[in-house]
Amino acid sequence: MSEQGNDAFEEAFAKLLESDTEGLLDAPEKPQPITSADRLERAFMEIAEFYRDRGRVPSSTTHDVSERKLGARLDGFRANEAKAEAVADLDDFGLLAPPAAPENLDDLLEADELDLLDNNEDIFDVSSLPEVKRNLDDVEIAVREKAKDFEKFEHLFKAKHAELAAGDAVILPFKGVSTIKPGRFFILGGVMLFIAEIGEVEYKHVGGRERPKERLRVIFENGTESAMYKTSLSIRMGEQNGRAIAPANHTIDMTELGDADVETGHIYVLKSLSQDPTIKGIPHLHKIGFCTTTVEQRIANAQHDPTYLMAPVEIVADYRVYNVRPSRLENLIHRVFADVRLDMTQINTDRESYNPSEWFIVPAQVIDQAVQMIISGDITDFIYDEVTQSFKWTGNQTASE
Repeated sequence: MSEQGNDAFEEAFAKLLESDTEGLLDAPEKPQPITSADRLERAFMEIAEFYRDRGRVPSSTTHDVSERKLGARLDGFRANEAKAEAVADLDDFGLLAPPAAPENLDDLLEADELDLLDNNEDIFDVSSLPEVKRNLDDVEIAVREKAKDFEKFEHLFKAKHAELAAGDAVILPFKGVSTIKPGRFFILGGVMLFIAEIGEVEYKHVGGRERPKERLRVIFENGTESAMYKTSLSIRMGEQNGRAIAPANHTIDMTELGDADVETGHIYVLKSLSQDPTIKGIPHLHKIGFCTTTVEQRIANAQHDPTYLMAPVEIVADYRVYNVRPSRLENLIHRVFADVRLDMTQINTDRESYNPSEWFIVPAQVIDQAVQMIISGDITDFIYDEVTQSFKWTGNQTASE
């Protein structure tokens, strides 16, 4: 072809390319391989689509398998900071925000599923909880006053000690605020106390609504008394491993189970026996879980399961649950301690990564206190403070109350 012919061909070809507004003459692009980032984004978008369609986040405890898968996936994103950051720009609905610590039971529980407030004294049997030996100062000394009429009560304490020595009275675990009634004896900080009076109900504005508060007259065997609220005494009993004193022939309605009560499972607290320095060096690290078999059966293969940090575990507490689905109660306890959940990735025997979500950095006695507060209903008035490792009242009650 002559040079003039070449020029004409190139000019014609250039015009043809310019006229190809649809890109029909473009070279086909090779498909790009799917990256791990792409898979993360697609996985998160499925969760976002569920929320957009139904107006709620998917549940990880539902019987709907497809929804449960999305709920578990969302829990995984929330528990893994790196994954959450990778899809943060796609989170138009705020799905990655962790659940807030509970302010009231209405925010936590679905109506008629737990009946937690209707029959809350038979939820747990805590008789198997090992006694925790603690050397705590008596924090109430500073706010107690000398009991002016202590002579009216002194003989009651002497009689109760005699009953204990003779086996006519027994010492039991404290079972919550509902057991605090006039005429009953308890032990707080190693000192026996007597509930002499319960005053008229006062109403305090807490959490956006009025809540009833009852002022006590509490007489201590050392000759002092206190006018704390009933709720305050319950919290201090939990903090100081308080005990109740009851006649030996019954348990003052604290541990009674009826013929219709059905055991539904266990809530357990475990301690890791891992020799991994990263795990071993974390103080107060505990797993809070549930099972419908025995706890011993559940943990039999712990050293091969990333759920248990790939190591043997020790049972710290085993609460038997009655009339309530243990998974729901487990979820409630997890939400109480959401701010101290362990953030760690484990590798299982198949070299797959796993984010254990049931481990929390919280003392065992505080977990037990949370259980007691759920039983009594007091949990609605308190939030957990990870700095002081204790519960803080959400109202305006003073320390002396």
